Amino acid sequence: DDRGDSWRAMSGDLTRDQERLALPIMGQTQSWDNACDLAAMSTYNTITSLAESPLQEGLIYAGTDDGLIQVTEDGGGSWREIEVGSLPGTPGTAFVNDIKADLFDADTVYAALDNHKLGELGPHLLRSRDRGRTWTSMRGNLPERTLVWRLVQDHVRPELFFAATELGIYFTVDGGELWIQLKGGVPTISFRDLAIQRRENDLVAASFGRGFFILDDYSALREISTEQLGKEAVLFPTRQAWWYFPRPHLSFEPGRGDQGADHFVAPNPPFGSVFTYYLEEDLKTRKEARQETEKAAREKGEAVIFPGWDALEAERIEPEARVWLVVTDSEGEIVRRISGPTDAGFHRVAWDLRYPTPDAVELEEPPPPLWGGPPRGLMVAPGEYQVALVRQVQGEARLLAGPRSFTVAALRQGSLDGASPEEVAGFWRQYESAVRTHSAIRVSLERMVTKVGRLAKVIESSRGDVLALDPRFHQLRRRILELDGRFGGHRSKQEPGEKHQPTIGQRLESVALGVDHSTYGPTVTHLESLKIATAEMAGLRQQLESTQSDLSSLVRELIEAGAPWIESEPLSALP
Repeated sequence: DDRGDSWRAMSGDLTRDQERLALPIMGQTQSWDNACDLAAMSTYNTITSLAESPLQEGLIYAGTDDGLIQVTEDGGGSWREIEVGSLPGTPGTAFVNDIKADLFDADTVYAALDNHKLGELGPHLLRSRDRGRTWTSMRGNLPERTLVWRLVQDHVRPELFFAATELGIYFTVDGGELWIQLKGGVPTISFRDLAIQRRENDLVAASFGRGFFILDDYSALREISTEQLGKEAVLFPTRQAWWYFPRPHLSFEPGRGDQGADHFVAPNPPFGSVFTYYLEEDLKTRKEARQETEKAAREKGEAVIFPGWDALEAERIEPEARVWLVVTDSEGEIVRRISGPTDAGFHRVAWDLRYPTPDAVELEEPPPPLWGGPPRGLMVAPGEYQVALVRQVQGEARLLAGPRSFTVAALRQGSLDGASPEEVAGFWRQYESAVRTHSAIRVSLERMVTKVGRLAKVIESSRGDVLALDPRFHQLRRRILELDGRFGGHRSKQEPGEKHQPTIGQRLESVALGVDHSTYGPTVTHLESLKIATAEMAGLRQQLESTQSDLSSLVRELIEAGAPWIESEPLSALP
Protein backbone atom coordinates (compact mmCIF):
# COMPACT_ATOMS: atom_id res chain seq x y z
CA ASP A 1 0.00 0.00 0.00
CA ASP A 2 3.06 2.31 -0.09
CA ARG A 3 4.19 2.09 -3.73
CA GLY A 4 6.16 -1.10 -3.06
CA ASP A 5 8.34 0.19 -0.23
CA SER A 6 7.07 -2.65 1.96
CA TRP A 7 5.06 -5.81 1.37
CA ARG A 8 2.72 -8.16 3.24
CA ALA A 9 1.32 -11.53 2.24
CA MET A 10 -2.39 -11.58 1.37
CA SER A 11 -2.68 -15.33 0.77
CA GLY A 12 -1.06 -18.66 1.28
CA ASP A 13 -0.06 -20.81 -1.69
CA LEU A 14 -2.98 -20.56 -4.16
CA THR A 15 -1.66 -23.30 -6.48
CA ARG A 16 -1.79 -27.08 -6.17
CA ASP A 17 1.80 -27.00 -4.84
CA GLN A 18 2.82 -30.22 -6.62
CA GLU A 19 6.25 -31.76 -6.97
CA ARG A 20 6.72 -31.40 -10.69
CA LEU A 21 9.44 -34.04 -10.94
CA ALA A 22 6.87 -36.55 -9.71
CA LEU A 23 4.41 -35.69 -12.50
CA PRO A 24 4.22 -37.76 -15.69
CA ILE A 25 6.08 -36.55 -18.79
CA MET A 26 5.17 -38.06 -22.17
CA GLY A 27 2.59 -40.29 -20.47
CA GLN A 28 4.64 -41.58 -17.54
CA THR A 29 6.92 -40.49 -14.74
CA GLN A 30 10.62 -40.40 -15.64
CA SER A 31 13.83 -41.46 -13.94
CA TRP A 32 15.84 -38.93 -11.98
CA ASP A 33 18.78 -39.84 -14.19
CA ASN A 34 17.03 -38.65 -17.36
CA ALA A 35 18.32 -35.37 -18.73
CA CYS A 36 16.41 -32.48 -17.15
CA ASP A 37 17.21 -28.76 -17.22
CA LEU A 38 14.88 -27.01 -14.81
CA ALA A 39 16.62 -23.66 -15.32
CA ALA A 40 15.34 -23.59 -18.88
CA MET A 41 11.73 -24.18 -17.83
CA SER A 42 9.14 -21.89 -16.34
CA THR A 43 8.28 -22.85 -12.78
CA TYR A 44 5.16 -25.01 -12.52
CA ASN A 45 2.42 -24.45 -9.93
CA THR A 46 2.51 -20.67 -10.41
CA ILE A 47 -0.01 -17.83 -10.29
CA THR A 48 -0.24 -16.61 -13.89
CA SER A 49 -2.91 -13.91 -13.78
CA LEU A 50 -4.40 -11.54 -11.25
CA ALA A 51 -7.32 -9.11 -11.47
CA GLU A 52 -9.04 -6.86 -8.96
CA SER A 53 -12.53 -5.56 -9.62
CA PRO A 54 -12.40 -1.84 -10.52
CA LEU A 55 -15.83 -1.50 -8.88
CA GLN A 56 -15.29 -3.26 -5.54
CA GLU A 57 -12.10 -3.00 -3.53
CA GLY A 58 -10.84 -6.33 -2.25
CA LEU A 59 -12.64 -8.48 -4.87
CA ILE A 60 -9.66 -10.22 -6.45
CA TYR A 61 -9.31 -13.16 -8.85
CA ALA A 62 -6.15 -15.24 -9.28
CA GLY A 63 -5.55 -17.85 -11.99
CA THR A 64 -2.82 -20.50 -12.00
CA ASP A 65 -1.00 -22.67 -14.50
CA ASP A 66 -2.18 -25.87 -12.79
CA GLY A 67 -5.93 -25.56 -13.25
CA LEU A 68 -7.17 -23.32 -10.42
CA ILE A 69 -9.02 -20.02 -10.10
CA GLN A 70 -9.04 -18.44 -6.66
CA VAL A 71 -11.43 -15.71 -5.50
CA THR A 72 -11.28 -13.43 -2.49
CA GLU A 73 -13.93 -10.87 -1.62
CA ASP A 74 -12.21 -9.40 1.41
CA GLY A 75 -8.80 -8.43 0.08
CA GLY A 76 -7.18 -11.81 0.82
CA GLY A 77 -8.70 -12.59 4.21
CA SER A 78 -10.18 -15.78 2.77
CA TRP A 79 -10.03 -17.44 -0.64
CA ARG A 80 -12.55 -19.60 -2.52
CA GLU A 81 -11.03 -22.23 -4.84
CA ILE A 82 -12.48 -23.09 -8.27
CA GLU A 83 -11.36 -26.12 -10.25
CA VAL A 84 -11.15 -25.13 -13.92
CA GLY A 85 -12.17 -28.71 -14.76
CA SER A 86 -15.62 -27.79 -13.45
CA LEU A 87 -15.96 -25.07 -16.11
CA PRO A 88 -17.92 -26.13 -19.21
CA GLY A 89 -15.75 -27.77 -21.89
CA THR A 90 -12.51 -27.12 -20.01
CA PRO A 91 -9.96 -29.79 -19.02
CA GLY A 92 -8.78 -29.80 -15.41
CA THR A 93 -5.16 -29.24 -16.47
CA ALA A 94 -5.89 -25.96 -18.31
CA PHE A 95 -3.51 -23.03 -17.90
CA VAL A 96 -5.22 -19.74 -16.92
CA ASN A 97 -3.80 -17.36 -19.54
CA ASP A 98 -5.84 -14.38 -18.44
CA ILE A 99 -8.49 -13.36 -15.97
CA LYS A 100 -10.34 -10.04 -16.09
CA ALA A 101 -12.92 -8.45 -13.81
CA ASP A 102 -15.77 -6.71 -15.65
CA LEU A 103 -15.52 -2.93 -15.87
CA PHE A 104 -19.27 -2.37 -15.40
CA ASP A 105 -20.57 -5.19 -13.17
CA ALA A 106 -18.80 -6.19 -9.97
CA ASP A 107 -20.23 -9.74 -10.13
CA THR A 108 -18.89 -10.54 -13.64
CA VAL A 109 -15.49 -12.00 -14.43
CA TYR A 110 -13.87 -13.47 -17.56
CA ALA A 111 -11.22 -16.16 -18.01
CA ALA A 112 -9.10 -17.26 -20.98
CA LEU A 113 -7.58 -20.75 -20.61
CA ASP A 114 -5.63 -23.17 -22.78
CA ASN A 115 -4.36 -26.72 -22.61
CA HIS A 116 -1.90 -26.71 -25.51
CA LYS A 117 0.93 -28.17 -23.40
CA LEU A 118 -1.07 -31.40 -23.29
CA GLY A 119 -1.92 -31.30 -27.01
CA GLU A 120 -5.42 -29.73 -26.82
CA LEU A 121 -5.61 -26.50 -28.85
CA GLY A 122 -9.22 -25.36 -28.47
CA PRO A 123 -10.09 -21.78 -27.47
CA HIS A 124 -11.44 -21.67 -23.92
CA LEU A 125 -13.07 -18.32 -23.18
CA LEU A 126 -15.59 -18.17 -20.33
CA ARG A 127 -17.74 -15.74 -18.37
CA SER A 128 -19.15 -15.88 -14.84
CA ARG A 129 -21.87 -13.49 -13.67
CA ASP A 130 -21.77 -14.65 -10.03
CA ARG A 131 -18.12 -14.18 -9.06
CA GLY A 132 -16.97 -17.53 -10.38
CA ARG A 133 -19.67 -19.83 -9.00
CA THR A 134 -21.13 -20.70 -12.42
CA TRP A 135 -19.64 -20.22 -15.88
CA THR A 136 -20.77 -20.07 -19.52
CA SER A 137 -18.72 -20.12 -22.72
CA MET A 138 -18.24 -16.97 -24.76
CA ARG A 139 -16.01 -18.46 -27.47
CA GLY A 140 -18.84 -18.08 -30.00
CA ASN A 141 -17.53 -18.76 -33.51
CA LEU A 142 -13.80 -18.58 -32.68
CA PRO A 143 -12.13 -21.17 -34.92
CA GLU A 144 -10.82 -24.43 -33.54
CA ARG A 145 -7.12 -24.60 -32.75
CA THR A 146 -7.11 -20.86 -31.91
CA LEU A 147 -5.62 -20.41 -28.46
CA VAL A 148 -6.77 -17.29 -26.60
CA TRP A 149 -4.00 -15.50 -24.74
CA ARG A 150 -5.56 -12.25 -23.61
CA LEU A 151 -8.95 -10.54 -23.33
CA VAL A 152 -9.72 -6.81 -22.87
CA GLN A 153 -13.07 -5.07 -22.49
CA ASP A 154 -13.95 -1.68 -23.91
CA HIS A 155 -14.43 0.99 -21.26
CA VAL A 156 -17.50 2.51 -22.99
CA ARG A 157 -19.47 -0.33 -24.58
CA PRO A 158 -19.69 -3.34 -22.22
CA GLU A 159 -20.31 -5.87 -25.02
CA LEU A 160 -17.21 -4.87 -27.01
CA PHE A 161 -14.21 -7.16 -26.39
CA PHE A 162 -10.86 -7.79 -28.05
CA ALA A 163 -9.10 -11.15 -27.89
CA ALA A 164 -5.40 -11.78 -28.57
CA THR A 165 -5.07 -15.27 -30.02
CA GLU A 166 -2.47 -17.57 -31.49
CA LEU A 167 -3.77 -16.64 -34.97
CA GLY A 168 -4.36 -12.89 -34.86
CA ILE A 169 -6.71 -10.48 -33.09
CA TYR A 170 -10.49 -10.81 -32.88
CA PHE A 171 -13.24 -8.52 -31.65
CA THR A 172 -16.89 -8.97 -30.71
CA VAL A 173 -19.61 -6.35 -30.27
CA ASP A 174 -22.18 -8.72 -28.72
CA GLY A 175 -20.31 -10.17 -25.78
CA GLY A 176 -18.86 -13.18 -27.59
CA GLU A 177 -21.68 -14.50 -29.79
CA LEU A 178 -19.92 -13.42 -33.00
CA TRP A 179 -16.18 -12.84 -33.25
CA ILE A 180 -14.62 -10.99 -36.22
CA GLN A 181 -10.94 -11.06 -37.06
CA LEU A 182 -9.20 -7.69 -37.27
CA LYS A 183 -7.20 -7.49 -40.46
CA GLY A 184 -6.14 -4.28 -42.21
CA GLY A 185 -2.45 -5.12 -42.16
CA VAL A 186 -2.40 -7.19 -38.96
CA PRO A 187 -0.50 -10.44 -39.59
CA THR A 188 -2.05 -13.77 -38.63
CA ILE A 189 0.49 -14.48 -35.92
CA SER A 190 0.50 -15.06 -32.19
CA PHE A 191 -0.50 -12.02 -30.11
CA ARG A 192 0.21 -12.41 -26.42
CA ASP A 193 -1.01 -9.17 -24.88
CA LEU A 194 -3.50 -6.36 -25.44
CA ALA A 195 -4.02 -2.99 -23.81
CA ILE A 196 -6.43 -0.10 -24.41
CA GLN A 197 -5.20 3.49 -24.31
CA ARG A 198 -8.44 5.03 -23.07
CA ARG A 199 -7.82 8.69 -23.82
CA GLU A 200 -7.25 8.07 -27.53
CA ASN A 201 -9.35 4.86 -27.77
CA ASP A 202 -6.35 3.03 -29.23
CA LEU A 203 -5.89 -0.74 -29.10
CA VAL A 204 -2.24 -1.73 -28.53
CA ALA A 205 -1.22 -5.33 -29.31
CA ALA A 206 2.05 -7.10 -28.56
CA SER A 207 2.99 -10.02 -30.80
CA PHE A 208 5.04 -13.08 -29.89
CA GLY A 209 7.42 -11.87 -32.62
CA ARG A 210 8.41 -8.88 -30.45
CA GLY A 211 6.32 -6.40 -32.45
CA PHE A 212 3.83 -3.75 -31.41
CA PHE A 213 0.73 -2.97 -33.44
CA ILE A 214 -1.66 -0.09 -32.76
CA LEU A 215 -5.22 0.27 -34.01
CA ASP A 216 -5.78 4.02 -33.81
CA ASP A 217 -9.18 5.11 -32.51
CA TYR A 218 -11.26 1.94 -32.61
CA SER A 219 -14.31 3.88 -31.31
CA ALA A 220 -16.15 3.22 -34.60
CA LEU A 221 -16.49 -0.41 -33.48
CA ARG A 222 -18.78 0.78 -30.67
CA GLU A 223 -21.29 1.89 -33.29
CA ILE A 224 -21.37 -1.33 -35.29
CA SER A 225 -24.59 -3.34 -35.34
CA THR A 226 -26.30 -5.73 -37.74
CA GLU A 227 -28.87 -3.03 -38.46
CA GLN A 228 -26.20 -0.49 -39.36
CA LEU A 229 -24.28 -2.84 -41.62
CA GLY A 230 -27.49 -3.36 -43.60
CA LYS A 231 -27.60 0.34 -44.52
CA GLU A 232 -26.26 1.72 -47.78
CA ALA A 233 -23.58 3.66 -45.89
CA VAL A 234 -22.58 4.58 -42.33
CA LEU A 235 -20.46 7.53 -41.22
CA PHE A 236 -19.02 6.88 -37.77
CA PRO A 237 -18.24 9.47 -35.09
CA THR A 238 -14.97 11.37 -35.36
CA ARG A 239 -12.77 12.00 -32.36
CA GLN A 240 -11.33 15.39 -31.51
CA ALA A 241 -8.56 16.52 -33.85
CA TRP A 242 -5.51 18.31 -32.49
CA TRP A 243 -4.46 21.63 -34.03
CA TYR A 244 -0.69 21.96 -34.34
CA PHE A 245 2.14 21.79 -36.86
CA PRO A 246 3.76 18.33 -37.13
CA ARG A 247 7.53 18.54 -37.05
CA PRO A 248 10.24 15.89 -37.46
CA HIS A 249 12.55 15.43 -34.50
CA LEU A 250 15.47 14.23 -36.60
CA SER A 251 16.95 16.13 -39.54
CA PHE A 252 14.45 17.94 -41.80
CA GLU A 253 12.33 15.00 -42.92
CA PRO A 254 9.89 12.76 -41.02
CA GLY A 255 11.07 9.34 -39.94
CA ARG A 256 14.64 8.35 -39.13
CA GLY A 257 16.21 11.41 -40.71
CA ASP A 258 19.96 10.88 -41.04
CA GLN A 259 20.08 8.30 -38.21
CA GLY A 260 19.41 5.31 -40.45
CA ALA A 261 18.39 1.97 -38.96
CA ASP A 262 20.21 2.71 -35.70
CA HIS A 263 17.26 4.82 -34.56
CA PHE A 264 13.95 3.06 -33.97
CA VAL A 265 10.88 4.98 -35.01
CA ALA A 266 7.39 3.91 -36.07
CA PRO A 267 4.81 5.82 -38.12
CA ASN A 268 2.58 8.27 -36.29
CA PRO A 269 -1.21 8.17 -36.72
CA PRO A 270 -2.43 10.31 -39.63
CA PHE A 271 -2.33 14.01 -38.81
CA GLY A 272 -5.62 15.89 -38.57
CA SER A 273 -9.14 14.55 -38.42
CA VAL A 274 -9.67 10.92 -39.42
CA PHE A 275 -13.07 9.99 -40.85
CA THR A 276 -14.34 6.40 -40.77
CA TYR A 277 -17.15 5.20 -43.02
CA TYR A 278 -18.73 1.99 -44.28
CA LEU A 279 -20.20 1.23 -47.72
CA GLU A 280 -22.48 -1.76 -48.14
CA GLU A 281 -21.73 -2.10 -51.86
CA ASP A 282 -19.20 -0.86 -54.40
CA LEU A 283 -20.11 2.34 -56.23
CA LYS A 284 -20.01 1.39 -59.90
CA THR A 285 -20.09 3.24 -63.19
CA ARG A 286 -22.17 1.87 -66.08
CA LYS A 287 -19.03 0.25 -67.51
CA GLU A 288 -18.13 -1.46 -64.23
CA ALA A 289 -21.71 -2.71 -63.76
CA ARG A 290 -21.76 -4.09 -67.32
CA GLN A 291 -18.42 -5.83 -66.89
CA GLU A 292 -19.57 -7.40 -63.65
CA THR A 293 -22.75 -8.68 -65.32
CA GLU A 294 -20.75 -10.07 -68.23
CA LYS A 295 -18.33 -11.82 -65.87
CA ALA A 296 -21.21 -13.53 -64.07
CA ALA A 297 -22.67 -14.62 -67.42
CA ARG A 298 -19.36 -16.13 -68.53
CA GLU A 299 -18.98 -18.00 -65.26
CA LYS A 300 -22.44 -19.52 -65.82
CA GLY A 301 -21.59 -20.39 -69.41
CA GLU A 302 -24.16 -17.91 -70.75
CA ALA A 303 -23.80 -15.68 -73.79
CA VAL A 304 -22.51 -12.13 -73.36
CA ILE A 305 -24.86 -9.65 -75.04
CA PHE A 306 -23.58 -6.66 -77.02
CA PRO A 307 -24.84 -3.57 -75.13
CA GLY A 308 -25.30 -1.33 -78.18
CA TRP A 309 -23.40 1.69 -79.45
CA ASP A 310 -25.43 4.26 -77.49
CA ALA A 311 -24.78 2.41 -74.23
CA LEU A 312 -21.05 2.22 -74.99
CA GLU A 313 -20.94 5.93 -75.78
CA ALA A 314 -22.75 6.70 -72.51
CA GLU A 315 -20.10 4.62 -70.72
CA ARG A 316 -17.29 6.52 -72.44
CA ILE A 317 -18.42 9.99 -71.37
CA GLU A 318 -19.56 9.02 -67.87
CA PRO A 319 -17.34 10.39 -65.06
CA GLU A 320 -15.90 7.96 -62.53
CA ALA A 321 -17.88 7.21 -59.39
CA ARG A 322 -16.68 9.21 -56.39
CA VAL A 323 -17.16 9.35 -52.64
CA TRP A 324 -16.68 12.75 -51.00
CA LEU A 325 -16.26 13.66 -47.37
CA VAL A 326 -17.54 17.23 -47.24
CA VAL A 327 -16.31 19.30 -44.29
CA THR A 328 -18.25 22.41 -43.24
CA ASP A 329 -17.61 24.97 -40.50
CA SER A 330 -19.96 26.20 -37.78
CA GLU A 331 -21.52 28.64 -40.27
CA GLY A 332 -22.32 25.86 -42.73
CA GLU A 333 -19.68 27.03 -45.22
CA ILE A 334 -17.84 24.29 -47.11
CA VAL A 335 -14.22 24.08 -45.97
CA ARG A 336 -12.93 21.07 -47.88
CA ARG A 337 -13.99 18.15 -50.05
CA ILE A 338 -11.87 15.01 -49.57
CA SER A 339 -12.11 12.06 -51.94
CA GLY A 340 -12.40 8.55 -50.45
CA PRO A 341 -12.44 4.91 -51.64
CA THR A 342 -15.62 3.72 -53.37
CA ASP A 343 -15.44 -0.04 -52.78
CA ALA A 344 -17.56 -1.88 -50.22
CA GLY A 345 -16.33 -2.18 -46.65
CA PHE A 346 -14.76 0.03 -43.98
CA HIS A 347 -12.54 2.95 -44.94
CA ARG A 348 -10.59 5.70 -43.23
CA VAL A 349 -9.66 9.03 -44.76
CA ALA A 350 -7.61 11.75 -43.03
CA TRP A 351 -8.20 15.49 -43.46
CA ASP A 352 -5.06 17.56 -42.77
CA LEU A 353 -7.16 20.43 -41.31
CA ARG A 354 -6.26 22.61 -44.29
CA TYR A 355 -8.31 24.52 -46.81
CA PRO A 356 -7.81 23.59 -50.47
CA THR A 357 -5.00 25.30 -52.31
CA PRO A 358 -5.89 28.83 -53.49
CA ASP A 359 -3.50 28.61 -56.46
CA ALA A 360 -4.88 29.13 -59.95
CA VAL A 361 -5.70 25.99 -61.96
CA GLU A 362 -3.89 25.80 -65.28
CA LEU A 363 -5.28 23.98 -68.29
CA GLU A 364 -2.07 21.98 -68.57
CA GLU A 365 -0.67 20.26 -65.50
CA PRO A 366 2.43 22.25 -64.48
CA PRO A 367 5.69 20.41 -63.75
CA PRO A 368 6.24 19.43 -60.10
CA PRO A 369 8.10 22.03 -58.03
CA LEU A 370 11.79 21.50 -57.40
CA TRP A 371 11.20 21.66 -53.62
CA GLY A 372 8.43 22.13 -51.10
CA GLY A 373 5.82 19.84 -52.59
CA PRO A 374 2.59 20.81 -54.38
CA PRO A 375 0.71 23.98 -53.35
CA ARG A 376 -1.64 23.67 -50.39
CA GLY A 377 -3.91 25.84 -48.30
CA LEU A 378 -3.38 26.80 -44.67
CA MET A 379 -5.09 25.33 -41.62
CA VAL A 380 -8.53 26.13 -40.27
CA ALA A 381 -9.07 27.70 -36.87
CA PRO A 382 -9.88 25.54 -33.85
CA GLY A 383 -13.63 25.13 -33.44
CA GLU A 384 -16.65 23.02 -34.30
CA TYR A 385 -16.96 21.37 -37.70
CA GLN A 386 -19.17 18.83 -39.46
CA VAL A 387 -18.51 16.17 -42.05
CA ALA A 388 -20.98 14.50 -44.42
CA LEU A 389 -20.56 11.48 -46.69
CA VAL A 390 -21.66 12.14 -50.29
CA ARG A 391 -21.72 9.83 -53.29
CA GLN A 392 -21.33 11.04 -56.86
CA VAL A 393 -22.42 8.50 -59.47
CA GLN A 394 -23.17 9.30 -63.13
CA GLY A 395 -22.50 12.95 -62.35
CA GLU A 396 -25.22 13.20 -59.68
CA ALA A 397 -24.36 13.85 -56.02
CA ARG A 398 -26.45 12.46 -53.15
CA LEU A 399 -26.00 12.53 -49.39
CA LEU A 400 -25.18 9.06 -48.04
CA ALA A 401 -24.69 9.69 -44.33
CA GLY A 402 -24.15 12.43 -41.80
CA PRO A 403 -23.43 15.10 -41.04
CA ARG A 404 -21.35 14.23 -37.98
CA SER A 405 -20.00 16.96 -35.69
CA PHE A 406 -16.42 17.01 -34.44
CA THR A 407 -14.03 19.41 -32.75
CA VAL A 408 -10.65 20.80 -33.76
CA ALA A 409 -8.78 21.85 -30.62
CA ALA A 410 -5.39 23.50 -30.03
CA LEU A 411 -2.90 20.93 -28.75
CA ARG A 412 -1.21 23.33 -26.33
CA GLN A 413 -0.76 26.97 -25.46
CA GLY A 414 2.37 28.54 -26.94
CA SER A 415 5.18 29.51 -24.58
CA LEU A 416 5.10 33.07 -25.98
CA ASP A 417 1.98 35.21 -26.05
CA GLY A 418 0.90 35.69 -29.66
CA ALA A 419 -2.32 36.17 -31.55
CA SER A 420 -5.41 34.14 -30.72
CA PRO A 421 -6.09 31.06 -32.87
CA GLU A 422 -8.99 32.92 -34.50
CA GLU A 423 -6.72 35.86 -35.40
CA VAL A 424 -4.05 33.49 -36.70
CA ALA A 425 -6.54 31.66 -38.94
CA GLY A 426 -8.03 34.99 -40.07
CA PHE A 427 -4.59 36.14 -41.26
CA TRP A 428 -4.12 32.79 -43.02
CA ARG A 429 -7.33 33.44 -44.97
CA GLN A 430 -6.02 36.89 -46.00
CA TYR A 431 -2.77 35.32 -47.14
CA GLU A 432 -4.65 32.65 -49.15
CA SER A 433 -6.69 35.38 -50.85
CA ALA A 434 -3.45 37.12 -51.85
CA VAL A 435 -1.99 33.84 -53.15
CA ARG A 436 -5.16 33.27 -55.17
CA THR A 437 -4.77 36.65 -56.87
CA HIS A 438 -1.00 36.29 -57.28
CA SER A 439 -1.25 32.89 -58.96
CA ALA A 440 -3.97 34.16 -61.32
CA ILE A 441 -1.80 37.13 -62.31
CA ARG A 442 1.20 34.84 -62.79
CA VAL A 443 -0.65 32.46 -65.10
CA SER A 444 -2.27 35.32 -67.02
CA LEU A 445 1.08 37.05 -67.56
CA GLU A 446 2.74 33.81 -68.67
CA ARG A 447 -0.02 33.24 -71.23
CA MET A 448 0.16 36.86 -72.44
CA VAL A 449 3.94 36.72 -72.87
CA THR A 450 3.56 33.49 -74.85
CA LYS A 451 0.68 34.90 -76.89
CA VAL A 452 2.39 38.14 -77.81
CA GLY A 453 5.46 36.13 -78.78
CA ARG A 454 3.35 34.04 -81.16
CA LEU A 455 1.67 37.13 -82.63
CA ALA A 456 4.78 37.66 -84.76
CA LYS A 457 3.92 34.35 -86.46
CA VAL A 458 0.31 35.50 -86.89
CA ILE A 459 1.43 38.71 -88.57
CA GLU A 460 3.91 36.85 -90.74
CA SER A 461 1.22 34.41 -91.89
CA SER A 462 -1.39 37.08 -92.61
CA ARG A 463 -2.64 37.40 -96.21
CA GLY A 464 -3.98 40.89 -95.62
CA ASP A 465 -2.32 44.26 -95.16
CA VAL A 466 -1.41 44.33 -91.48
CA LEU A 467 1.59 46.65 -91.61
CA ALA A 468 -0.49 49.45 -90.14
CA LEU A 469 -1.00 47.31 -87.02
CA ASP A 470 2.71 46.60 -86.56
CA PRO A 471 3.47 49.65 -84.35
CA ARG A 472 0.60 48.72 -82.01
CA PHE A 473 1.95 45.19 -81.79
CA HIS A 474 5.44 46.33 -80.76
CA GLN A 475 4.08 48.87 -78.33
CA LEU A 476 1.82 46.23 -76.76
CA ARG A 477 4.69 43.75 -76.60
CA ARG A 478 6.80 46.29 -74.69
CA ARG A 479 3.96 46.93 -72.22
CA ILE A 480 3.49 43.21 -71.55
CA LEU A 481 7.19 42.59 -71.00
CA GLU A 482 7.43 45.61 -68.69
CA LEU A 483 4.47 44.28 -66.66
CA ASP A 484 6.18 40.90 -66.53
CA GLY A 485 9.33 42.57 -65.20
CA ARG A 486 7.37 44.45 -62.54
CA PHE A 487 5.74 41.18 -61.47
CA GLY A 488 8.64 38.76 -61.68
CA GLY A 489 11.62 41.02 -61.10
CA HIS A 490 14.38 42.66 -63.12
CA ARG A 491 15.31 39.93 -65.59
CA SER A 492 18.70 41.39 -66.54
CA LYS A 493 19.74 41.63 -62.89
CA GLN A 494 18.47 38.13 -62.17
CA GLU A 495 20.57 36.56 -64.90
CA PRO A 496 23.94 37.07 -63.15
CA GLY A 497 22.42 36.95 -59.69
CA GLU A 498 22.47 40.69 -58.95
CA LYS A 499 20.22 41.89 -56.11
CA HIS A 500 17.00 43.63 -57.08
CA GLN A 501 13.90 44.97 -55.43
CA PRO A 502 11.77 42.22 -53.83
CA THR A 503 9.00 40.93 -56.04
CA ILE A 504 5.41 40.36 -55.01
CA GLY A 505 6.06 36.64 -54.93
CA GLN A 506 9.08 37.05 -52.67
CA ARG A 507 7.07 39.17 -50.23
CA LEU A 508 4.37 36.50 -50.11
CA GLU A 509 7.00 33.81 -49.68
CA SER A 510 8.48 35.61 -46.69
CA VAL A 511 5.01 35.73 -45.15
CA ALA A 512 4.48 32.01 -45.83
CA LEU A 513 7.79 31.05 -44.22
CA GLY A 514 6.71 32.82 -41.06
CA VAL A 515 3.10 31.71 -40.71
CA ASP A 516 2.81 28.31 -42.43
CA HIS A 517 4.86 26.57 -39.73
CA SER A 518 3.75 28.32 -36.57
CA THR A 519 0.58 29.08 -34.65
CA TYR A 520 2.20 32.14 -32.99
CA GLY A 521 0.47 34.50 -35.41
CA PRO A 522 1.55 37.23 -37.83
CA THR A 523 4.24 39.68 -36.75
CA VAL A 524 4.23 43.36 -37.73
CA THR A 525 6.64 42.47 -40.54
CA HIS A 526 4.26 39.80 -41.86
CA LEU A 527 1.33 42.23 -41.79
CA GLU A 528 3.34 44.92 -43.56
CA SER A 529 4.68 42.52 -46.20
CA LEU A 530 1.19 41.28 -47.02
CA LYS A 531 -0.11 44.86 -47.18
CA ILE A 532 2.62 45.89 -49.65
CA ALA A 533 2.10 42.78 -51.81
CA THR A 534 -1.68 43.31 -51.89
CA ALA A 535 -1.33 46.97 -52.89
CA GLU A 536 1.17 46.19 -55.65
CA MET A 537 -1.07 43.44 -57.03
CA ALA A 538 -4.08 45.78 -57.09
CA GLY A 539 -2.24 48.28 -59.32
CA LEU A 540 -0.70 45.56 -61.48
CA ARG A 541 -4.04 43.79 -61.92
CA GLN A 542 -5.70 46.97 -63.20
CA GLN A 543 -2.98 47.53 -65.80
CA LEU A 544 -2.99 43.84 -66.73
CA GLU A 545 -6.73 43.80 -67.39
CA SER A 546 -6.39 46.89 -69.59
CA THR A 547 -3.49 45.30 -71.48
CA GLN A 548 -5.45 42.05 -71.94
CA SER A 549 -8.29 44.01 -73.46
CA ASP A 550 -5.94 45.84 -75.86
CA LEU A 551 -4.27 42.54 -76.82
CA SER A 552 -7.60 40.88 -77.60
CA SER A 553 -8.64 43.91 -79.66
CA LEU A 554 -5.42 43.75 -81.69
CA VAL A 555 -5.78 40.00 -82.27
CA ARG A 556 -9.37 40.42 -83.51
CA GLU A 557 -8.27 43.13 -85.97
CA LEU A 558 -5.47 40.91 -87.23
CA ILE A 559 -7.87 38.01 -87.81
CA GLU A 560 -10.36 40.29 -89.58
CA ALA A 561 -7.48 41.46 -91.78
CA GLY A 562 -6.82 37.88 -92.87
CA ALA A 563 -4.37 36.65 -90.23
CA PRO A 564 -4.68 33.08 -88.87
CA TRP A 565 -6.75 32.39 -85.77
CA ILE A 566 -4.67 32.04 -82.60
CA GLU A 567 -5.28 29.75 -79.63
CA SER A 568 -7.27 31.13 -76.67
CA GLU A 569 -9.34 33.42 -78.90
CA PRO A 570 -13.07 32.60 -79.21
CA LEU A 571 -14.24 31.04 -82.46
CA SER A 572 -16.50 34.04 -82.90
CA ALA A 573 -13.36 36.00 -83.82
CA LEU A 574 -13.35 34.21 -87.18
CA PRO A 575 -15.23 36.07 -89.93
